[in-house]
Amino acid sequence: MRILSVVAFALIAIFSGAPCHAVPSDWTTPLSPFRISGNLYYVGSRDLASYLVVTSRGNILINSNLESSPPQIRESVEKLGFRWADIKVLLNGQAHIDHVSGSSRILHETGALQMVMEGDADVVESGGATEYDHSLGRFPASRVDRVLHDGDTVSLGDTTLTAHRTAGHTRGCTTWTMQTHDGGRTLNVVIVGGWTLNPGLLLAAAHGKPAAYPGIASDFNRTFATLKALRCDIFLGSHGVYFDLLAKLDRLPTQGPSVWIDPDGYRAAVIDVEVKYRKEYARQQAGT
Repeated sequence: MRILSVVAFALIAIFSGAPCHAVPSDWTTPLSPFRISGNLYYVGSRDLASYLVVTSRGNILINSNLESSPPQIRESVEKLGFRWADIKVLLNGQAHIDHVSGSSRILHETGALQMVMEGDADVVESGGATEYDHSLGRFPASRVDRVLHDGDTVSLGDTTLTAHRTAGHTRGCTTWTMQTHDGGRTLNVVIVGGWTLNPGLLLAAAHGKPAAYPGIASDFNRTFATLKALRCDIFLGSHGVYFDLLAKLDRLPTQGPSVWIDPDGYRAAVIDVEVKYRKEYARQQAGT
């Protein structure tokens, strides 16, 4: 799995003040939108994932991505035959520049309500000014209409999503779960918000430097326990690289929609990321 290296080094390039061309091309390159399962659709780019949940009372959008992303997301939504104005709720997986920068524009254009997990809500409303990692970039601030807490549900029409606080990557990093109904089957969907430690941050105070934020290591421990306990049939995430999006799309013509059913891939990915996290924690504890 290349989850840690691909995403982490991209963030380093962007947040260190590198020029715009440093943004990975897969973050901005459009991808033809498609139905994943039931009422769940993919409307993001080749790596920055955005999801449309279609309900009988309007639609839910998960992740607004970069400040430049809303036109691409809108084009994808409309290409699928849905109305941009029918987005009633905006959610996200994490309050970083590559996932919430487009929120202000989307809220203005659609009139949707934005709901954000505690720990990330203030970051969204401050445009990144209250983010614990001060090296990260700022983005357009946007209002939060509802502050979520671990285990809260978001319901619209005939669909309910559950918000799981999987903190560490951000204080309010959120993994979303829902069920889809497809071909007579009920499938459990997991959309991972984020699960890695940002480069250069400490998990505990050391050598006169504080931890990234108080309790970050405990948050990561709870996050991995939560992720391992979730029932998963369809494995998704805030980045396509989390769940091998492009490789699965390559297999889609021959395997069909079953390509998205990947409980083994989900379990393997969680274990892989946790092992890397434990190694980093041990390295920091050893002072190496």
